Amino acid sequence: MKNCILAGVGGQGTVLASKMIAACAMRKGYKARTAETIGMAQRGGCVVSHVRLGDEAYSPLIPYKEADLIIGFEPAEAVRNLPYLKEGGTIVVSDRAVKPTTDAFSCKKYDGKEMLDYLKSHVHTIIVDTDGACREAGSYKALNMALLGAAAAAGVLGIQMQELQEAVRERMPEKFHRLNIRALEAGAGHMRVQEDDRCR
Repeated sequence: MKNCILAGVGGQGTVLASKMIAACAMRKGYKARTAETIGMAQRGGCVVSHVRLGDEAYSPLIPYKEADLIIGFEPAEAVRNLPYLKEGGTIVVSDRAVKPTTDAFSCKKYDGKEMLDYLKSHVHTIIVDTDGACREAGSYKALNMALLGAAAAAGVLGIQMQELQEAVRERMPEKFHRLNIRALEAGAGHMRVQEDDRCR
């Protein structure tokens, strides 16, 4: 069984990404269960999607400390959902920070670096230059596909790049095929895998 948490903010395509993972799993004959907690997503609030793949997933919600993988669409949201990650799990996270709406009028600077440093010091972390990947793909709206491409290329998603590409062709309008397939490939080329000093 594979448990995956996708965490971001409204408008980043978190829910679509979870549906793409589930679609790939079902094509392989696996059972897939998903659930979202979206809160104030349309106003920039947090969005969390739970994806559970396999016959032993009887509930769509992942218990604490049982997620194999967290895909963080935003550094602070990845940290916020860290309690879900199991021992030895992996985080794939965008290096692009999104300032919370609750802090929009403050003078504090938030660039996500402190959050990324925290993740790197505590868990196995793969950081993705999503701005670079999205520029290469041709749209900043393809951040979700860039993260999926990185997770697939790193071998932590349990789904191959080709399977994601096939899901794009099956699930999306044809006019978006090229963009999203390019984003998958660009994400794979813009990731930095942390060298885990904690295990040495």
